Amino acid sequence: MLFELDDEQQEMRDVVRKFAQNEIAPHADSWDDEHHFPREIFKPLAELGLAGLLIPEEYGGLNLSRLMGAIIYEELAQADSSTSTWLSVHNMVAGLINRFGNDEQRQRWLPGMASGDLLGAFSLSEAHAGSDAANLRTSARREGDHYIVNGSKFWVTNAGQADVYTVMVRTDPNGGSKGISTLVIEKDTPGFSIGKIERKMGLNSDPTGELIFENCRVPVSHRLSDEGMGFKIALTALDGGRINIGASSVGLAQAAFDVATRYAKERQAFGKPIGAFQGIQFMLADMAMKIQAARLLVYQAASKYDDGAPDATMSAAMAKCFATDTAMAVTTDAVQVLGGAGYVRDWPVERYMREAKVGQIVEGANQIQRMVIARALLGRLDG
Repeated sequence: MLFELDDEQQEMRDVVRKFAQNEIAPHADSWDDEHHFPREIFKPLAELGLAGLLIPEEYGGLNLSRLMGAIIYEELAQADSSTSTWLSVHNMVAGLINRFGNDEQRQRWLPGMASGDLLGAFSLSEAHAGSDAANLRTSARREGDHYIVNGSKFWVTNAGQADVYTVMVRTDPNGGSKGISTLVIEKDTPGFSIGKIERKMGLNSDPTGELIFENCRVPVSHRLSDEGMGFKIALTALDGGRINIGASSVGLAQAAFDVATRYAKERQAFGKPIGAFQGIQFMLADMAMKIQAARLLVYQAASKYDDGAPDATMSAAMAKCFATDTAMAVTTDAVQVLGGAGYVRDWPVERYMREAKVGQIVEGANQIQRMVIARALLGRLDG
């Protein structure tokens, strides 16, 4: 299967690349240093259509394929991995509302999300329910036309900045994974507040934090699909999210590789560029091979998702796992190529290395991805 971009895909990629390199890349280091969430670029991104990648045209979106989305996130991550991350989560939420919402819900939220007026956040994990997401405890008790929500959520990307949160809650205390439902909760809803914002290793310009619900009254009309569909909705979101994380990791690895290659040509040692030494050459060759392999895995997974292939979930897990492992390896080697210069903040590769690590954890840790792959290959052998 060849992935040669057609004219439309190349044109979109070039538009995104130009914007990302001109408007995002020059600020990435300062945003990271200052822990600044760049809400000011959300509107310009939306004007390019990037806030509505999965939103139908009738609501102001582009309704693009997952493959085109992967190409876009790769370009954004080359400029700033944080921006690629928070925008992909926003589009994930918009995609869920479009797919599982009714006409009234789509009309309420999607136009604002496509225009950059409303930012989305996705909330599944809890203190005791990360990889074991079916064990979540945040409760939603029905009372007339409202749910009364109590509990807390952790590791929420865009926490405190988002306007619209898709939250997985337990509507049936004895229902296991089938007792989970999805509510769309708006930021100003009484009883909803933002808790601790985490201090992180990387992605510092994108806040990750806690959501707190204390007798929070959410209209039943804000529930996506039927009661008990929440876990299925979450798994659907994770498949797409894993492709996005994989694409962003490819972009991050490419950015680190580009810096390392340029440095290897310019840095002199023993009277010649360090790139003339076989030790450096082999490192760069391995980095290039891994990046290209990861890119093709991501593109394949995205295409399978678009086509509804039966092995799309396994392909998404493969792409996410391999691409994020690749990003960690490539950014680490990029620091090594630069030596002491790679360890200081005068060069961006130390930031790339810090940002790469989280890819191996989010959207299901890579150990979980290997379980997903193995079960797809073998079936469940543990009962």
